[in-house]
Amino acid sequence: MFDEIISIGGASAEDLFNMVVWGLIFLVLIVQFIRSIRLVPTRKAYIVERLGKYHKTLEAGFHSLLPFIDNVAFIQDLKEESMSVPPQECFTKDNVQVEVDGVIYISVTDPVKASYGVTDYRLAAVQLAQTTTRSVIGTLELDRTFEERDLISTKIVEVLTETGDTWGIRVHRYEIKNIEPPRTVKDAMEKLVTAERERRAIMARSEGDKQSRINRSEGLKAELINRSEGEMQRRINEAEGRAGEILAIAEATAESIGKMAGAIAQAGGKEAMRLELSTKYIKQLGALSGEEGRTADIILPADLTRIDTLLRSLGLDPGE
Repeated sequence: MFDEIISIGGASAEDLFNMVVWGLIFLVLIVQFIRSIRLVPTRKAYIVERLGKYHKTLEAGFHSLLPFIDNVAFIQDLKEESMSVPPQECFTKDNVQVEVDGVIYISVTDPVKASYGVTDYRLAAVQLAQTTTRSVIGTLELDRTFEERDLISTKIVEVLTETGDTWGIRVHRYEIKNIEPPRTVKDAMEKLVTAERERRAIMARSEGDKQSRINRSEGLKAELINRSEGEMQRRINEAEGRAGEILAIAEATAESIGKMAGAIAQAGGKEAMRLELSTKYIKQLGALSGEEGRTADIILPADLTRIDTLLRSLGLDPGE
């Protein structure tokens, strides 16, 4: 009765069981066959193990594996990636506690070493960066930690590069994001900066006032020099003018005397000279006699009508 109920549709229970088993086996084979075909993207690396042992590394492209024997154990990304280094407390050389965080840029260069050389290369790189940061900051004073960011980054990159060869990774750079000192230290530093700025402002004002005074004195000095040089040049010009005037008068007088001597030497020159002197003499006498209250020594002949006598006394002989 029971066998008749199970054998519905002309198939026994054993046949149905066998069909189910073979169906499952076929399904597993299909799944494994599909899994054995791998399309590796660009900048990716698949680590294949055969029977639990490293077999090969699949690069970008199409690959087929042996079902049930080959297995993709690790998938490594070869692109450069950035990882944040969590904030940590560090002590400087002068025993000041600061909080430092940063970011690290790494990439996988050897997928096999990155898979088997370290359990988690990302976590290992971050922890090594933290310990190296503490070591480097411990050799610097607080003021230098803000100035030597490049030095700290270079030291960390050097240490990570040495260890990265074993882990199959390359550390490209490490950047410090923040260096936070305690609030009390920050307040003291702000006061120090404010005092330094005030000192520089006072120095700048004093230097400006000093330069202004120097400029004014230099201007006054230049003005006095210019005035003295101008006065000197004026006097020189006046002296040269007077000398030129005297020279011109002397030259004119000499020329006049020469002309007079030439005129006297000519025929009738002496008679003309006597006439001219007589005329001037008479005019001079008239001018003196017209001035009141003036006393002067005048040479008069015994007889004013004899003007020849006066002329002869002056060396002009009327008879010559």
